[in-house]
Amino acid sequence: MLFLITFATSIPALWLFQPVLDDPAGYIAGASSDNRIFLGALLEALLIVANVASGVVLFPILRRQSETLSLGYVTARLVESTFIAIGLVSVLAVVSLRQDPASAPSVGQGAAGAGAGAAGVALAAIKDWTFLLGPGFIVGFGNGLILGYLMYRSGLVPRRMAVLGLVGGPLIILSGIAVLFDLFQQGGTAQAIATIPEFLWELFLGIYLTVKGFKPSRILDPVSSRA
Repeated sequence: MLFLITFATSIPALWLFQPVLDDPAGYIAGASSDNRIFLGALLEALLIVANVASGVVLFPILRRQSETLSLGYVTARLVESTFIAIGLVSVLAVVSLRQDPASAPSVGQGAAGAGAGAAGVALAAIKDWTFLLGPGFIVGFGNGLILGYLMYRSGLVPRRMAVLGLVGGPLIILSGIAVLFDLFQQGGTAQAIATIPEFLWELFLGIYLTVKGFKPSRILDPVSSRA
């Protein structure tokens, strides 16, 4: 259910943040409703909680397959959540600039609006970078390669489903690198296509574990897993 919560929070939050991300300077200068952004912030805060909780909940079981890799998975979730939190604070900072534009760096009082707009653009860029480096890169290692490998080897879920993670992880990583070097447009068609296997892997994993739970596996028996 924690995996499903990440879908239910991250997708609406990204949509709610669009007025800030598409035109931060215009948002600061306009009369937009801040409640929309605050709702997105609440959803993204819940996303962070679900991300961290999913790693913590799975760790005691996955460590029976590989303690090193299971710890790596939890660490990847924490790093991803850190990037998300930085981006979230950046978006909220844009709202603060809209509410008090004179607080932005400026040459003089008359330049306060321009200074606030420039600061808003920079903060929105930080949000874009954190999305690229967190959900657009670290996820490929954590949820893709590490979790996919642990689920494949343990047999806790159908192995054909776990292959989606093993395929989707590298695609997420490569697409993130391509965006970094301006080979792909961030949020463009090529990057969207590259995220499909990882998207399906996490969605199917959440649905499968919620409806059916783990498949019988030797690591579910603490005695045999220590043998």
